[in-house]
Amino acid sequence: MAGGGAAPPPKQDENIPHPVKDQLPNVSYCITSPPPWPEAILLGFQHYIVMLGTTVLIPSTLVPQMGGGKEEKAKVIQTLLFVAGLNTLTQTMFGTRLPAVIGGSYTFVPTTLSIVLAARYNDISTPQEKFERIMRGIQGAMIVASTLQIVIGFSGLWRNVTRFISPLSAIPLVAMSGFGLYEFGFPLVAKCVEIGLPQLIVLLIFSQYIPHLTKGDKHVFDRFAVIFSVVIVWVYAHILTVAGTYKNAPMRTQLSCRTDRAGIISGSPWIRVPYPFQWGAPTFDAGEAFAMMAASFVALVESTGTFFAVSRYASATPIPPSVLSRGVGWQGVGILFSGIFGTGNGSSVSPENAGLLALTRVGSRRVVQISAGFMIFFSILGKFGAVFASIPAPIVAALYCLFFAYVGSAGLSFLQFCNLNSFRTKFILGFSVFMGLSIPQYFNEHTAINGYGPVHTRARWFNDMINVPFSSEPFVTGLLALFLDVSLHRKDAATRKDRGMPWWDKFKSFKTDTRSEEFYSLPFNLNKFFPSV
Repeated sequence: MAGGGAAPPPKQDENIPHPVKDQLPNVSYCITSPPPWPEAILLGFQHYIVMLGTTVLIPSTLVPQMGGGKEEKAKVIQTLLFVAGLNTLTQTMFGTRLPAVIGGSYTFVPTTLSIVLAARYNDISTPQEKFERIMRGIQGAMIVASTLQIVIGFSGLWRNVTRFISPLSAIPLVAMSGFGLYEFGFPLVAKCVEIGLPQLIVLLIFSQYIPHLTKGDKHVFDRFAVIFSVVIVWVYAHILTVAGTYKNAPMRTQLSCRTDRAGIISGSPWIRVPYPFQWGAPTFDAGEAFAMMAASFVALVESTGTFFAVSRYASATPIPPSVLSRGVGWQGVGILFSGIFGTGNGSSVSPENAGLLALTRVGSRRVVQISAGFMIFFSILGKFGAVFASIPAPIVAALYCLFFAYVGSAGLSFLQFCNLNSFRTKFILGFSVFMGLSIPQYFNEHTAINGYGPVHTRARWFNDMINVPFSSEPFVTGLLALFLDVSLHRKDAATRKDRGMPWWDKFKSFKTDTRSEEFYSLPFNLNKFFPSV
């Protein structure tokens, strides 16, 4: 009779969920264990190749609208690369000490474009003069905006805020730091699908299928999948270019597909060292500075999510709030460097390089410091750096498809600490993720159709202060998840367990987990003078 008898008791090891891991297992080299030098140098070069995408795409968008030509674009790319190297070194040495690359950020682009389109530059007829005047205006806004993260970080204010984060509210924030960048994935691949799609397929074959089909402990194909796949498809794209495939194609197609259309190699000097205030003395405008501060705060929230992903893939413990706050302060110093040197863009943690940590399973700090050396070296030797910087954008976008997915899945990994059978958990996760996608979609769609955001007043700086934050998926999702988690919080043991707090409590302070000293303590005994709490 159906349902008449009791089911036999399960075996002891049957139906037991996977054990919770506060450090990600199966990572070949964790944050403190560097690979052998030859391998470390190749892996560092791979990180350099990956961060080039954002470094080239942002100036390629901004510089032509500022009135700059090929030479100005090449100089801005070199400067952005040089400052990224400096910022990565300072972050890995004195900031969070995580293997995080600090590069250009798309978050600052809308605010920067507002400065580019400001009415006071319309009367300048000389393109060169117009470019320099606009760049100096961007520098002034960036220098003022850097104070926000410097103050919030070094004062410990961000430490006090992030202590409210639980695994439950971290999930949407970290997940959207990767998944929220979907617009830079396949839409950019499709701009030249004949090279973008092969790059994506070859990357998957090298990183996933060859290791799956072969046996052995040597991780060659998956660890260096980026170098293998980019070289193969880059050569293929060059053959298409030389063969005249795009001779009669529209200019937009040629810019995306051809390997000789970037104009970076011809515009780059052989040797040039970027220096402070190379475009002239910065100019300051109060409204633009406030707008850039809003963008800086959005970048701060996005970087917080990416820092959690980096700590996961480096096989470190979750980053303590005091260390995170210290890293934010140094990121503010990075934005200050961006303003002083004149990169035309702010700085934040590179999510694509965070994804590369997962692909290679190498979370070593030394590897990322070597990549910073490559950034500085190739920014000074302009022609050599320009060769790699001329990789077509669809090839880079294909890499993004994999790396941003890895960052998003780092957020999903925090689900293991939460009770997914709780309706409270389901509501906070579902509602924050849905609204985190829906609200930015409305803001971005409105901007694409009308040419301006939903908030549209005569004060362009005020518009940016509202439109930019609500156009960011990680910002909206993270803010909403944190608010719901804190405001719908009951102080009973069951709710704390549902949020994952019994496991998370030991990571809320630097001193409550002994491993923090190993992963996050400052070098040269600096912890004695700058103790973490």
